Amino acid sequence: MPTKRLPLPKRLPLPKRMSVALTEEAYDRLRELNSGYGLSNNYLLTVLLSRLDDYADPDRLARVFDDFIADYGAPLPGGMGAHKPEEPDG
Repeated sequence: MPTKRLPLPKRLPLPKRMSVALTEEAYDRLRELNSGYGLSNNYLLTVLLSRLDDYADPDRLARVFDDFIADYGAPLPGGMGAHKPEEPDG
């Protein structure tokens, strides 16, 4: 009697490749998600970014980015050097 083959799970193609630098805290959080869900870092980042609107409040997300830019600045166009906004006078 032939053995029944189980269907192979679908695999999501990830055509874009990039090198990512993370803080220790961010990497630890990624590893925690990896441990909890059993997905690779690539798939975790794909799910987090492609479904961001499903779980992140737009106003809170905007505040988080605004706070980050106020603390660390934003990269200059065409480069990764940080440009911190100037403090207003007064």
